[in-house]
Amino acid sequence: MKETKKEFSKIAEELIAEFRGVPNNEPEKMRRRPTRNLAELMEEISQKFSLGRSTPEDAIREQWKVLVGPALASSSHPVRIDRGRRLLVLVSDSVVREEIFFQRAVIVERIQAIPGCSTVTELHIRSG
Repeated sequence: MKETKKEFSKIAEELIAEFRGVPNNEPEKMRRRPTRNLAELMEEISQKFSLGRSTPEDAIREQWKVLVGPALASSSHPVRIDRGRRLLVLVSDSVVREEIFFQRAVIVERIQAIPGCSTVTELHIRSG
């Protein structure tokens, strides 16, 4: 016969702790969650953050010199894809920012030709 562990409500545990004279160290607003299997949790985290998998951002970073040219690639860096469609690019100065801005339509076409990157429709260029 399998024993099941019964859990008391938070109020009941506070009353029991007070009755026994034992301090209740549990924070008042803390919610108890069921314990999860570590293997399932690690699989969920690896899928969420694409650990060990190639992402569209990785493909763009690998091809960045080809996409914008070596001169602009040395002064710019693709960071991430926001909302699934907008690529954030950090640039070193305003001249590089303007040059990428003027070529953005061509760059977006080249990015869309990369497998897995067809959802990118615009560039967000930030100096910094």
